[in-house]
Amino acid sequence: MATVQIRGVQKYFGAAHIIRGVDIDIEDGQFAVLVGPSGCGKSTLLRMIAGLEQISEGQVLIGGRVVNDMMPKERDIAMVFQNYALYPHMTVRDNMAFSLMLAKQPKAVADERVRKAADILGLGDLLDRYPRQLSGGQRQRVAMGRCIVRDPQVSLFDEPLSNLDAKLRVQMRTEIKELHQRLKTTSVYVTHDQIEAMTMADKIVVMRDGIVEQTGSPLELYDHPANQFVAGFIGSPAMNFLPGVLRRSGGAAGTRPEHMELAGGDDGVPTEVVVVEPTGADTQVFTKIAGVEVTSVFRDRHAFRPGEIIRLRPDAGRAHLFDAGTGVRLSP
Repeated sequence: MATVQIRGVQKYFGAAHIIRGVDIDIEDGQFAVLVGPSGCGKSTLLRMIAGLEQISEGQVLIGGRVVNDMMPKERDIAMVFQNYALYPHMTVRDNMAFSLMLAKQPKAVADERVRKAADILGLGDLLDRYPRQLSGGQRQRVAMGRCIVRDPQVSLFDEPLSNLDAKLRVQMRTEIKELHQRLKTTSVYVTHDQIEAMTMADKIVVMRDGIVEQTGSPLELYDHPANQFVAGFIGSPAMNFLPGVLRRSGGAAGTRPEHMELAGGDDGVPTEVVVVEPTGADTQVFTKIAGVEVTSVFRDRHAFRPGEIIRLRPDAGRAHLFDAGTGVRLSP
C-alpha cells in the first residue's frame, strides 16, 4: 500500500487545457473517488496516475516516489477498466494469472494467489470458463481478481460499473467496498455517478472543467458544500436553489429535498404540483414556486395530483446560502 500525491498537475492536448493545476493527497489505504460530469478530466487524471497519459506539468508521486517518467509496469499499480479488458481466448484462471506469468512467478505461487482471489470473489467454480461464458458481473469480478493477485500498491478503477444494469451496479459497489475494507489497498475510483461516490468513498474529489472544486468525506461535501456546483452535484434528488436578496448582499438559497416540509393553513409557500414519484420508501414531489422547480422528498405517502396547490416550508436551519455571482458558499 502507498500514498498517492498529485502536485500541480496540468494536461494539455494540443491547445486544449484539460487538467488545470490539480493538487490531491490520497492517504495510505484510503478509497478516493474522483467524481464529476463528463469531460471534467477525471479519467484523464486517472490515466496519468497509471502512466497511460503523459503529464504536461507537475508531479505524481506513489509511495513518495515521483513516477512521471516511469512506465506503467514500473509503478506497482493495477487497473480495472470499464470494458473489463479480459483476454477472450484465456480461461478465468489464466486471465487472473496473466500478470504473474509475465513477471515469471513460479506456477505454484501464481496458482495459490489465484485460488485466494477466487475464494474472495466467489469465482472458485468458474476458473475453467472463458469470458464469453460469464455474465457481466462475473466478468467484472474476474477483472478485480486480476487486480488482487498482483497485490499492487495502488488499485485504479475507471468507471468499472457503467456497463452493468442498475440492480447489479448496487450489488457490485457493495462488493467493491467490502473488498477494500478487507484488503485495505489504496484505491482511486473514477465515476460520474455521485451515488457511487457517496456510498463507496472515504474521500471524494469533485472535479469540473479540469479543476478540483472540493475534496472531503461524503458527509462533509453533503452537509458543507463549498459552492453551488458541489451542492447541486452531490445529493439525489439534487438540491433546490431559490434566488433571493439578503440585506448585505445578493444571493441564492439552497435547501435539500428532504428538508422541505408540508405546511398547514396559511403557513409556508404555495406551490403547484407537477409530478409525483412514489418510490415505496418515500415520495418525491416535483413542484413549481414562481416558475422555479422545487423537489421535495417525504417519508409519508401522499396522493397529490398534478396542478394541485400545496404549501411547503423549508427548514431554515438547514438552508445553504450562496453568492449569486460566484456561487461560493456564504453560510458557515
